[in-house]
Amino acid sequence: MFKAIEIDRENLTIMGVKFEDLKTLEGTANALGSNMFEGFEPTAKGVAIIRDYVTGKISLSALVAFARQKAYV
Repeated sequence: MFKAIEIDRENLTIMGVKFEDLKTLEGTANALGSNMFEGFEPTAKGVAIIRDYVTGKISLSALVAFARQKAYV
């Protein structure tokens, strides 16, 4: 079942997680939506991790480590 998430384009937030620009917010929202159709249930912590990966603040290996640790929950 699909569960709606809070996206605020005016304040550039997804689930309360702040983004620097609309392009990054929309790209992240689209990726989240695609994964949600496959059963992924995003959390604010998970959104922040994805944002940090997309913007280059964390590496792919760090992203994988977070996933293995289930740090997104």
